[in-house]
Amino acid sequence: MTIVVKIGGEVISSGESQLLAADLRVLVEDGARIAIVHGGGPQATELSKRLGIETKQVAGRRITDAATLDVMKMIVAGKLNVDLCATLAAAGVSAVGLHGASGLVVRAVRRPPKAYAGAGPDPVDMGFVGDVVGFNTALLETLWSAGYVPVIACLGADASGGVYNINADMVGNQLAAALKAERLFLITSAPGVLRDIKDPSSRLPKLTCAEAREAIANGTVQGGMIAKLEEAMSVVDQGVGAIHILGKLGAGDLVRAVREPGSVGTTVLS
Repeated sequence: MTIVVKIGGEVISSGESQLLAADLRVLVEDGARIAIVHGGGPQATELSKRLGIETKQVAGRRITDAATLDVMKMIVAGKLNVDLCATLAAAGVSAVGLHGASGLVVRAVRRPPKAYAGAGPDPVDMGFVGDVVGFNTALLETLWSAGYVPVIACLGADASGGVYNINADMVGNQLAAALKAERLFLITSAPGVLRDIKDPSSRLPKLTCAEAREAIANGTVQGGMIAKLEEAMSVVDQGVGAIHILGKLGAGDLVRAVREPGSVGTTVLS
């Protein structure tokens, strides 16, 4: 079974990373081929502030100038990648830290200026922000065959030496699609898709894509979860077996979600 796990930087900096690592060891011992994709937005914003670098956003998206790209390299491909690999090593997982320029494992091109919803009609140049154009899956296969777990920071690169900041959700989703992964885990701040965002007990255990679209249309799903669901459905359409949207991790949650889909968070199926 091939599994892609996407986590945010906040998970790496919390006790959840140790719980995640313990679960990943169980899954690896069960024979799963696992790739981890991570971001680090909160830590990048914090370091930018300490360095006196203004964080600029357009419609909720980070503009990546040269100074901000350096921050992303230091935080995402540096501190957070190292910290996560160290946590995994302590749990007995053989992790290998990677970023887009590592064997061009995440191939990308610089995003051309374009208009964004909520940012007016004019095209916006997001700077050193990239779009994924492919993956070095042969490198991942080599690592898996030797018993390693690749840990990929959300930076892309091109053959001319360009390095680009990419949204970690985008990298995780597209990697899962490229691998035709049986499972994609999205670790979020919400405990799954909820009928009532104020009531964790209103979790929807399983949704087909048709049910998810209906839940968006009738207003059951609101806020940032709309984008998460829409992204999940597009990946299911590309051949990923199931998407698991999980919130704050408890001990054994990841393993339970694999063995008993719907028992934790929300599972999105075709």
